[in-house]
Amino acid sequence: MSARTKARKRALDILFQADVRGDDLSQILAAEAKRAVNEPSREASWLYAREIVDGVIDNRDAIDEQITTFAKDWSLARMPAVDRAILRMGVWELLYNDEVPSGVAIDEAVELAKEFSTDDSGSFVHGVLGRVVRSG
Repeated sequence: MSARTKARKRALDILFQADVRGDDLSQILAAEAKRAVNEPSREASWLYAREIVDGVIDNRDAIDEQITTFAKDWSLARMPAVDRAILRMGVWELLYNDEVPSGVAIDEAVELAKEFSTDDSGSFVHGVLGRVVRSG
């Protein structure tokens, strides 16, 4: 598994945790950063996970607007929390990270949805992110 794939899983965990618990994302990120200092073997994945979460924090309103626009009849509140977190990561990678090809961002998001969410989440995530790409 690549460092970026591991990083996406870490970022998903942070975003999901904040959403479900209603905790402040910056505080969870700070706690994870403190933990990462003691785990040098995970440094490569931590750096990209932090970049993702910081990017979602910095662009949350625009990201959520994209998701709401392209989620066809699904409000953010109605989506499973894990799907919201995956879509936020995916939209950030598509719109704000030029280093990741669109196809890779979508594939990685779909795989996370298949692994951690409902049976229908993979196709849902694929559809939303595909529409985001086509709109750009």
